[in-house]
Amino acid sequence: MGIIDQKIKKGEEHLMISNPLRLVLFQSGRHVLRSLFFVTGFLTGVFLYLQLKAFHMSTPKTQQPLWSTVLFHHSTKMEFKQELQTQALQHDMSDQELFTKVFSLSSPSSSSSSSWFGRRHINDEKKVVKVAFMFMTGGALPLATLWDKFFEGHEGFYSIYVHTNPSFQDSYPETSVFYSRRIPSQRVYWGTSSMVDAEKRLLANALLDESNQRFVLLSDSCIPLFDFTTIYDYLTGTNLSFIGSFDDPNKSGRGRYNPQMYPQINVTHWRKGSQWFSTTRELALHILVDTMYYKIFDQHCKPPCYMDEHYIPTLVHMFHGEMSANRTLTWVDWSRVGPHPGRFIWPDITDEFLNRIRFNEECAYYGRDGGNITTSKCFLFARKFTEDTLEPLLRIYPLVLGSGP
Repeated sequence: MGIIDQKIKKGEEHLMISNPLRLVLFQSGRHVLRSLFFVTGFLTGVFLYLQLKAFHMSTPKTQQPLWSTVLFHHSTKMEFKQELQTQALQHDMSDQELFTKVFSLSSPSSSSSSSWFGRRHINDEKKVVKVAFMFMTGGALPLATLWDKFFEGHEGFYSIYVHTNPSFQDSYPETSVFYSRRIPSQRVYWGTSSMVDAEKRLLANALLDESNQRFVLLSDSCIPLFDFTTIYDYLTGTNLSFIGSFDDPNKSGRGRYNPQMYPQINVTHWRKGSQWFSTTRELALHILVDTMYYKIFDQHCKPPCYMDEHYIPTLVHMFHGEMSANRTLTWVDWSRVGPHPGRFIWPDITDEFLNRIRFNEECAYYGRDGGNITTSKCFLFARKFTEDTLEPLLRIYPLVLGSGP
C-alpha cells in the first residue's frame, strides 16, 4: 500500500470517528438552545403576568364582568331565592304569629328594612320591584292557563300567592306559575269576616318578601286586560293604591251601617267599595296592622252588611285617603239586576266586547313624578269569567294581552 493510500484510509477513519461526535455535539447544542428559549419564554410570561396583575389591582373596579358570568350568577341567585320563597310559604304559623313576623321585618329596628311601612327603600338598594298577585279561590283556578301565558317571560318581576280551601287538592304542573304557590289557608264563608281574614292572610304572606312592593287581589274568575309589561308599569309607575271607596246613600250603602259602631265609626265615615284592590306596600302594612277597627266590623257588620265591601274602604277613607286613587282596577258588570255582578260565558267573548271593557271610559292617573294625566286605561283586570271562556280567550290571546289599538 502506498503512502497516499494510507493517508486516504486514515482520513476515512478520522471521518468515521469525528462525524458521530459532531452529531452528538450538534444535538446537544439544539437541546441547550431549546432550554434557553423555554426559560426565556417562561420568564417573559411571568413578567407580563405580574405587570398585568399590578395594572388590574391599580385600576378602579368599574368594569362589568362577562355577560355569561352575570347571567349565570343572576339565574342561580334567582332560582335560589325562589326556592327560599317557596319554602317560606310552607309554614305552620298562626295568623297572629304571621302578622307579628311581618311587623318585625318592617320595623325600624330591622336590619333588612330602612323605614317603617317600607317607604321605597327597595329602590335605594337597586333591587327589582315585584308585583304580588294574590289569588283568592275556593278550589281550582279554571283560567290558570291564561295566566300562565300572561306571566310567561317575566320571571323575577312578580310573585304568586294562592289562598284556597284547605281540603282542596291542587294539581298544577311544575311548569305552571301556580305550582307550589299555595299559602296555609283556612275556610272562607261568603259574606263573613273570614273573607277579610283571607285577604289579610294573603297580604301577610306576600309582605314576607321585601321585593314585593305592589299587591293585587284577584279572584278565580279574573282575567288580565293587558299584557304584563303594561300592567306592571301602570302599578309601579304611581305611588297610589287603587281601592274603591264611595259614599252610597242607598240601602245597600249607608243602610248597612250599624249605629253600634259609633263613636269609633260615624255614619259619615261609612264607605263602600270593591273588595278587589291593588295596594302599595306602605298601605298594605297599614291595613294589616289594624286590629281595633277590624274588631268593630267583625262584631257589628253582619249580613246584610258585608265586611269585605266596607271594612277596607272605610278604614282607608278614615285614615289613609291620600294614599289611594279611590277607584278599583277590576271591572265588573253591574248592569244586570241582582246582588251579584254579571257572569260571562263562551259566546260573550269577542274582540269588540273586550275592547269595550279596556277602553270604555277615561280617568285620572297620577305618576310618581307628580304628573297627572288622563288615560283610557282605567281597568287592568275584569271578572266574572267562567271556565268555558278559556278557549276563546286563548284564541284571541294577542288582543286580550295586547297594549291596545
